[in-house]
Amino acid sequence: MNLFAKIMVVGGVSLLMATPVGAKENPEVTWDSHSLMFDGRRICPVMGEVHYSRLPANEWQQEVRKMKEGGVTIIATYVFWNHIEEQEGIFRWDGQRNLRRFLDICREEKMPVVLRLGPFCHGEVRNGGIPDWVFAKGCKLRERNSVFLGLVEKLYRQIFTQVQGLQWKDGGPVIAAQFDNEYRGRGEYLMALKKIAIETGFDLPFYTRTGWPQLSTPVPFGEMLPLYGDYADGFWDKDISECAGNYYQAFNFKSPRPSTAIATDQFDYSQQTANGQEPTAQNYPYFTCELGGGMATAYHRRPFIYPEDALSMAVVKLGSGSNLLGYYMYHGGTNPESSTGITLNETQRTLGTANNDLPVKNYDFQAPLGEFGQKNEVYYTLRPLHLFMHDFGEVLAPMEAAFPAPQDLKKGEDTGLRWAVRSEKGKLNSEKSASAFIFVNNYERLQNLSEKKNVELEACGVKLPKMTIPVGCVAIFPVNIEGIRYATAQLVAKREGRIYMMQIPGVPTTIALQNGKTLKNVKAKGVEKPIYDNIYLLSQKEAEHLFLSEKVEGESVKCEVTKVKEAATLRMIEKGPARVAEAPSEQDWAAAAVYLINLSAIHQSPSAIRQLLSISYQGDCARLYADGKLIADHFQYGRPFLYGLWRLPKGGSELELRILPLQKDAPVYLPREADKTPGEGVKDCSIVTLNEY
Repeated sequence: MNLFAKIMVVGGVSLLMATPVGAKENPEVTWDSHSLMFDGRRICPVMGEVHYSRLPANEWQQEVRKMKEGGVTIIATYVFWNHIEEQEGIFRWDGQRNLRRFLDICREEKMPVVLRLGPFCHGEVRNGGIPDWVFAKGCKLRERNSVFLGLVEKLYRQIFTQVQGLQWKDGGPVIAAQFDNEYRGRGEYLMALKKIAIETGFDLPFYTRTGWPQLSTPVPFGEMLPLYGDYADGFWDKDISECAGNYYQAFNFKSPRPSTAIATDQFDYSQQTANGQEPTAQNYPYFTCELGGGMATAYHRRPFIYPEDALSMAVVKLGSGSNLLGYYMYHGGTNPESSTGITLNETQRTLGTANNDLPVKNYDFQAPLGEFGQKNEVYYTLRPLHLFMHDFGEVLAPMEAAFPAPQDLKKGEDTGLRWAVRSEKGKLNSEKSASAFIFVNNYERLQNLSEKKNVELEACGVKLPKMTIPVGCVAIFPVNIEGIRYATAQLVAKREGRIYMMQIPGVPTTIALQNGKTLKNVKAKGVEKPIYDNIYLLSQKEAEHLFLSEKVEGESVKCEVTKVKEAATLRMIEKGPARVAEAPSEQDWAAAAVYLINLSAIHQSPSAIRQLLSISYQGDCARLYADGKLIADHFQYGRPFLYGLWRLPKGGSELELRILPLQKDAPVYLPREADKTPGEGVKDCSIVTLNEY
């Protein structure tokens, strides 16, 4: 091996060191109980999930660049087994399955990559990514038996052909690998996967696993970092009422790391130990790999996710001690074509993960970057936080979390302000020279929290002036940072000697400097004029677009839509094997209303200009066909049905839109934003030109 790992003990904490030998293009990567370190310097990365095989290969480079511009510093991606070996022994690394090309692009863009190797991935893919033919082998899956592990060995060896020469030690982007996903069995199975990977040639600074649910037996300390997650809502819940489940817990600062809201369709969390947290958890750094950047829509449950959901959860995780925010998903995608004629989406009738009916093609996930690379509002909402983590991560990373407010709240509980403090060695109320950050969250999804008046916040003996915290306020206030004694504005970035801060809407800005000067009721002046010396105060919108050079969306042109067929008799919506409403069958789609969309309004423009078809409709769900081929689908939930017209098959100037009517009292959860009127119809059909490229 060209990389050796050793366990050291530093300050009573085990430290796994990965020491590169040979190519020194990349920094040495280490970790301890606080954070990752690059060449000994602490960092707080932002990890964004994108599935390379769910995007056309010719779009990879520009999408990776957009992720970087959004503040992502590490990419995570699944390698779906049934995307590359759908037929036994026939491995496909062509087109959008070309992992090596994707990794080459990440290397060019200096973007580290965490490969989530499986064999089980989930990701709302058919069978969780395990090919159908594996189930016919008659062996038990996801456990130590020679037949299954033999198949995994062949899989890992094939993946390694794409990775060889592109590992971190080679100056490549592959910095880590995850084994399996959402596994609750014996740690020996995960260790068997790691053994296969290492013997195959994987030689990486660190390895990971999902920290949920709790394993029945542990893996040895230091072998795999457990990564956590949380979501604002879940399509997988069988309950079709609003605010089902305990997702509300993601909006409160707390010490325990695991969530009991992820994958509740698969796991019963009631038997976990206290807090569901493994005994060694506090000796690992607190990282997430699945913080909801959005949410998919299943047929029976269709959450509408707000930008504030993602921001609030991220700030809560950071304030609770996390030093790596990993979003799932950060970039949506589209399921690829099957080579065998089956569909590659999860359904209630597939062999694995048979709990939900997902769209055949659509995997937009309401992510910061959507299915077609469109920048959604949440992309900008999260940017100031990501810039902060990049520029102030070295200061934040060693700080310990303290929780002056109650940690165990009920859904919608509004008895006081939710806040936490991270400070040097947990110095919450002492050593007035110590640095700290005060984290505030007055937001919970779909709950009417009140404004909090006469709030007194304190850290390290420094008291902030009494203030009113508005409804929905999410903020981070600095104490003894960069010459600032305290501020009721948020640090965003430090570049070329300039300190950029963001004004918090509804909170008067006071900045007390360590030189004794206090600036009260300061107004944002933007990037052109400092409010004092080297300090620049920005509005929220200015902070969201800081350092970006882009154009906004261009013109919108109406399309001609003609109805050519009325919907036939409505189907009877049955509950499937998972006891939730089942999505329409192909036979049901034959009875849909049919519209023709004339695309003559498409610009004959340079290829750099991208155009989105945007359809607002009344109905249950819709599909789009080109020359009789399904190219896109959508479960109606309040956001438009989109399609990137640059992906259209060559030829043809007309699309077929099929809509199934919404039925009264259908057993599905539709959010507040959805049109619940029974029936079907097209409200608007437009072509929007995107000029952001």
